[in-house]
Amino acid sequence: MVREYIGTGPLAELAALMDTEERLRREEEELAWTEERKRLEELTGLVDELCEDVEIIGRAVLLAAGFRRHNRSQWRRQRDRRTSTEE
Repeated sequence: MVREYIGTGPLAELAALMDTEERLRREEEELAWTEERKRLEELTGLVDELCEDVEIIGRAVLLAAGFRRHNRSQWRRQRDRRTSTEE
């Protein structure tokens, strides 16, 4: 913070008024950004929950379709385990 002596009189009063208005404007702007961040954090939480639900449903669909998890990133269709003599 830097203080600057302006003096007295109408010019000093005008400078003080301008400083006060600028400070109030910055405080209002900071409050608006704080509220916006809070709103976005709430939305992010909802999106995260939706992504988790979609992942669970996707896994269930793949398992039901006969796929298995080969490793952490690959799904492969399970082979039919019957041997040629059983057919």
